[in-house]
Amino acid sequence: MSEIIEMPVPATTFPEFNFAEGELLLINKPYKWTSFDVVGKLRNSFKPLKLKVGHAGTLDPLATGLLIICTGKLTKQIDTFQAQEKEYTGTMILGATTPSFDMETAVDQEYPTDHIREAQIHAATAAFIGDIQQYPPAHSAVKVNGERLYVKARLGEKTELRLRNVTVSAFEITRIALPEVDFRIVCSKGTYIRSLVSDFGAALNSGAYLSKLTRTRSGDFLLENAFEVQDLVTHIRSLKQA
Repeated sequence: MSEIIEMPVPATTFPEFNFAEGELLLINKPYKWTSFDVVGKLRNSFKPLKLKVGHAGTLDPLATGLLIICTGKLTKQIDTFQAQEKEYTGTMILGATTPSFDMETAVDQEYPTDHIREAQIHAATAAFIGDIQQYPPAHSAVKVNGERLYVKARLGEKTELRLRNVTVSAFEITRIALPEVDFRIVCSKGTYIRSLVSDFGAALNSGAYLSKLTRTRSGDFLLENAFEVQDLVTHIRSLKQA
């Protein structure tokens, strides 16, 4: 029996950085990290250097994928990067809803799915392509009167939600294995995929919540080119010791 030889995994290759002058860093945000967790981790790695660090587009804690981080003088361009078109892949669960529209909260209501056919699922996407309106989730970082909605939601307080105008340029169903449905969405800044999934379930005379979400693209920047947070932090700290 021939011996299996495991080849060493090559170390991540990093370019030469000038963080103070300004760098755009592509990060693969880990599951259950907030976007600010990533910013804080990187900012701490620069200490004792006091460096501006910010992100261009929030990802929910239960989402993963591409997070754009800007440092130094490039933080002045965050709004430009944040305004770019986004692409996501994910999974929704049909036949149930949660208050947060995702897995942050427990299922609060169940719905029938026996009447739903695959052709209906594919056809229902058409109503969500183009310029649409949606309400943000009550469990979201949107500010109302200076306070985050999720703070009020966790306290059991109700807030009047306002419709938002967003654009969805692509909504593709990629796998159906009920109750799971996989999808790919290309959309404008400010689109809440959780809200879209919730509305999609209602359009099928059922319910739906988001169980998995990954941002794969922001503008021309791709997830496949992103660094892992800890790999980058380790590299930054090694530069200070050199």
